[in-house]
Amino acid sequence: MATVNLIVKGKVQGVFFRAEAKDAADKLGITGWVKNHEDGNVEIMAKGSQQAISEFIEWCKNGEKKATVTDVLVTPLHLDDFDAFEIIR
Repeated sequence: MATVNLIVKGKVQGVFFRAEAKDAADKLGITGWVKNHEDGNVEIMAKGSQQAISEFIEWCKNGEKKATVTDVLVTPLHLDDFDAFEIIR
């Protein structure tokens, strides 16, 4: 299992990015959370198989049609168990 913290930059708020990220995470069996930041970025904490995490990172870069992602910062972590994937407000 792998756990990563992602900071997704670009036009990622107001375009349903969090909801679509949750759908993508659920389909890949990833647990964790996603939330908006005041600076316009989206933060994600995700845990899953290495393959699922790799696919999810690629989805974050390219998957949401209405978003314009300019960068995805990936920080591998060794912590936290999550039972589900949640949208944090």
